[in-house]
Amino acid sequence: MNMRKHPQQILAARTFVIFFLDCITIALSGFIALWVRFDFRIAHIEPQYVTEQLRILPEVLITFIAVYAVNKLYMSVWRFASVSEMTRIVRAYAIMIPVFWVEKQIFHFQLPRSVYLIAYVIDFLCCITIRFAYRFIRYYVNRRRTARDAGAERVMIIGAGAAARELMADISTSDKVRYQVVCIIDDNKGNWGRYLGSVPIVGGRDDIPEMAQQYKVDRIIFAIPSASRKTRTDILNIAKTTGCHLQTVPGMYQILNDEVRVSKLRDVDITDLLGRDEVRVNDDQIKEAIHGKVILVTGGGGSIGSELCRQIAAANPKQLIIFDIYENNAYAIQQELKRKYPKLDLVTLIGSVRNTNRVNWVLRKYKPEVVYHAAAHKHVPLMEESPNEAIKNNCLGTLKMGRAAAENGVKRFLLISTDKAVNPTSVMGASKRICEMIIQMLGREYPDTTYCAVRFGNVLGSNGSVIPLFKKQIAEGGPVTVTDKRIIRYFMTIPEAVSLVLQSGHYANGGEIFVLDMGEPVSIDTMARKMIELSGFEPDVDIKIKYTGLRPGEKLYEELLIDKNNKQLKETENQRIFVEEAYPQDDDWFREELRKLENASKSEVSGEKIRALIKEVVPNYTGA
Repeated sequence: MNMRKHPQQILAARTFVIFFLDCITIALSGFIALWVRFDFRIAHIEPQYVTEQLRILPEVLITFIAVYAVNKLYMSVWRFASVSEMTRIVRAYAIMIPVFWVEKQIFHFQLPRSVYLIAYVIDFLCCITIRFAYRFIRYYVNRRRTARDAGAERVMIIGAGAAARELMADISTSDKVRYQVVCIIDDNKGNWGRYLGSVPIVGGRDDIPEMAQQYKVDRIIFAIPSASRKTRTDILNIAKTTGCHLQTVPGMYQILNDEVRVSKLRDVDITDLLGRDEVRVNDDQIKEAIHGKVILVTGGGGSIGSELCRQIAAANPKQLIIFDIYENNAYAIQQELKRKYPKLDLVTLIGSVRNTNRVNWVLRKYKPEVVYHAAAHKHVPLMEESPNEAIKNNCLGTLKMGRAAAENGVKRFLLISTDKAVNPTSVMGASKRICEMIIQMLGREYPDTTYCAVRFGNVLGSNGSVIPLFKKQIAEGGPVTVTDKRIIRYFMTIPEAVSLVLQSGHYANGGEIFVLDMGEPVSIDTMARKMIELSGFEPDVDIKIKYTGLRPGEKLYEELLIDKNNKQLKETENQRIFVEEAYPQDDDWFREELRKLENASKSEVSGEKIRALIKEVVPNYTGA
């Protein structure tokens, strides 16, 4: 039999203990106040005052406990008691003064006025002592335990700000970690030689390797959540040379107003080393585009589609419809959103964007106002082997979905595109360029619907990206495969990509292609080496790197703009988001080309014929 108590049972027991102690101290404080008032001589206390104290005791108890409860003094986790809890206590006792005065008039309390004041002070001090004693006791017990525990990991903290202080406080009181903070690094020279608590601040970022060795550090924790991505990258690049286990607190965007906890620490990963600041978006504009609206996401179970659903759900839509052909993916995001947003009006439907009847039925029944079109085949090598499917799903699926959207009253239609659409060398990239052209054509054909496309680079952690592949290869002992040492890519995180899509919906007027200023591109070879190092290994020694050659359709360099000298490139309110205006296009000619592609793909013609037809539509396509 499992005799361990459930955490809720433990919490209830602790709350009862605090409640019981409150009752005892409130009951005794009046009698102690009488004792103090009469010069600490029990014999001098007049009997009528003792009788009066007993008479008013029920009213006093009820009053104090009620005020405590209203101010949530039984809701806090006193293990982490801090300024916010102290504020609640002060507020409770400020409320107690007028409440107690009213009761004194109603119930005609007959005690010396000094007794009320003395009892008030005693209760206040007892209330504080009861609630903070647990933290103090745990602090000193854990401090002594850590000091004598030879197995405790020796920790260096980078940063001497509020996050570091909160982290150290949590470490000192936690019974789930065995850490001993031995030194702190901070770039502010004015702090060098000083102490944060009892821990010395021993130098700046350049001193990390030396101090890690001097203090025999096992673990380094980066605790500057407000740091820019460049600062984070530079410091972590120095820290990883030590061979210590690296962790970081979440960034300000993730933690918001939450307190820093050991439980929120995460291992440093490749996103910390990209060397580019996180893309910021206007949350109000995103909410304006989604709040109270019926939203449909095609491909809602995929990497981008599922994150779209998460962020849309957080913006309180009237209804969210997930549409995906892959039932397992759709089910996974459905269950996640149900758990996180139980009040969300969520509909999950299985179907293909290639099925005109199914698409029209969904749009007629649910009448979405906005469609985010993320359904697509995106794997470059696989589409080289199956170019007909790339045309059917990506191009014709977008055409059918886009037309059906306009015919069923959809106000906005946003296409998820890719940098591979620029001067494409692959069938997948060329198919997405055709999708962009379709969107611009539909915008002219159906002016009542706003169409736009959002183009971004590679997404870290998405299905088929190099990050999961490298992690798997490292876990298996290598080798890590890189197609070419010279290959570079623009990268962004999934939340960044989705935030860009959502904000673009606010900016769209019709026909635009939105692109992101993604900073400097990243070498895939460098990324592979950093991932090996972050895993605790040495590249080419512990884990080999194998160069396999470029895959069919793969570029050495990705581009984000069709024409780098494009004079029509315009800025938006977001300094990282730009707009590429629509290029002139003969829509009649384009419709005829689409008809040819449709007939050819359905006839399962050879890959060479499909590629020749693609070349006619996208002249700068250079695929084999």
